[in-house]
Amino acid sequence: MVRTVTEQPKPQSLDELPLDEELIRDSVDAALEMGLSTSTRKDIDATISVLIGHLNLLLTEDLGPDDGEKAKGMRGEAYKHLDLKHRPSGDTAAFSAFAYMRSTALLTRRFLEICAERSGTGAH
Repeated sequence: MVRTVTEQPKPQSLDELPLDEELIRDSVDAALEMGLSTSTRKDIDATISVLIGHLNLLLTEDLGPDDGEKAKGMRGEAYKHLDLKHRPSGDTAAFSAFAYMRSTALLTRRFLEICAERSGTGAH
């Protein structure tokens, strides 16, 4: 089939875009390498925002037949963790915000591993 210059390609839906596993893995690794004594609260808060975005994205993934009881339990844990009342605020101590960041990174890593297994790319 020949396309004309005026024919526009069909835009991809968000559901059709591939998951950027490498970007998520790099974000998680960077968060887990951060140290409390060498990280500013601004850096911790920025990292939390990035990780929450990644975790929310992973929560939308269809885990197919693996989406059994274990995955449902993990989803419940993640949704509870992401609830605004559990997130650090400006008044939260830096240590608590740091602990929340690490917990978010570890949850994100667990979901990424499941998604990587499902897609056949495997966890690195």
